[in-house]
Amino acid sequence: MTRSAGTPLPSPKERRRLREAGFLTPDQAAARVGVSGKTVRAWESGRSTPRGRQREAYAALLATLAGSATARPEDPEDWEGPEDEDQDEDAETSASAPLTPAEAFDALYAHCAPALVRQAYLLTGRRELARESVERAFQFAWQRWPKVAVDPDPPGWVRMTAHEYALSPWHRFRPRYRHPEPPPSDAADRALLDVLLALPPSYRRTLLLYDGLGLGLPETAAETEASTLAAASRLAHARQAVAARLPDLADPAALHRRLAELASAERLRAAKPPAVRLGSERRARLWTRTAIAFTVTIIGATALTLRTAPTRYEPPVPPGETVPGIPRAVPGPLSDADLKLRARLRAHTSHGPERLAPEPR
Repeated sequence: MTRSAGTPLPSPKERRRLREAGFLTPDQAAARVGVSGKTVRAWESGRSTPRGRQREAYAALLATLAGSATARPEDPEDWEGPEDEDQDEDAETSASAPLTPAEAFDALYAHCAPALVRQAYLLTGRRELARESVERAFQFAWQRWPKVAVDPDPPGWVRMTAHEYALSPWHRFRPRYRHPEPPPSDAADRALLDVLLALPPSYRRTLLLYDGLGLGLPETAAETEASTLAAASRLAHARQAVAARLPDLADPAALHRRLAELASAERLRAAKPPAVRLGSERRARLWTRTAIAFTVTIIGATALTLRTAPTRYEPPVPPGETVPGIPRAVPGPLSDADLKLRARLRAHTSHGPERLAPEPR
């Protein structure tokens, strides 16, 4: 079929999704079209639109990526269960009508979850933790869905949440994650995964975002909550560490390709969206009940304190005062000074009332 100058193109978000599904950086996609990486980013953000031969070349690239993405593990048909045969018809019908919150959430999950599971696996080297991280991130997103739905970049919001959960240092104290999981079967994949896991978490994440996903340096720095200079330094040190142990991956393009191959080598499955939404609602109910129980406990403790607290002020007992000239009652024999003082007191005539002394019987 001959493409005209007005060849239709997918939406900007779909263009970025197809590029990421094909594991291409903006610069790599730009090289295939014959433009700069900045131009491809502008096309994906909707700031500009390709025209003429660039439009035809870009449309051909997107069509190739769309055709190759049908066999990738991240497609919904490779989830835990078969996909409905009339999905395309449902998508066309839903495109003309407003989506419900659940439908919008399911669409975001279908778009991001499979790729996020593979990214979390590269960050942690653990299959079960990767899946748990993505599910927990989407559970947080569903609990905050009104806010996430209007976020300028919902996939980025969920990705940042999943990465932070996967790299949490508290997982090391969980019994199920104290022992390493079986490594990949391929020797080259094992070597690359060992190098990645040997990097500090912040370096590993920066390398994945920049060389793995193709984000720009400012976007990578913002997502990792670092300055652009710090992100560039982390990226340089991470690349040096990888190149020192795996010289074949010194080229960023080769590293990008190997990261994509390593992520796709493990067939990591994501749960279905309804199960994630149900888990999020159960967790929200649990936290609500816990908060109510904690509040009732605080109220009860406060009431008990008010009930048992004294109603009037009782001054404290003042400390004793030392009377000068009176010897201290210390067990043991008296010293010479004490003996002289006792004799002087006995010889002194009392001017007050006579003392009461017991009479012998």
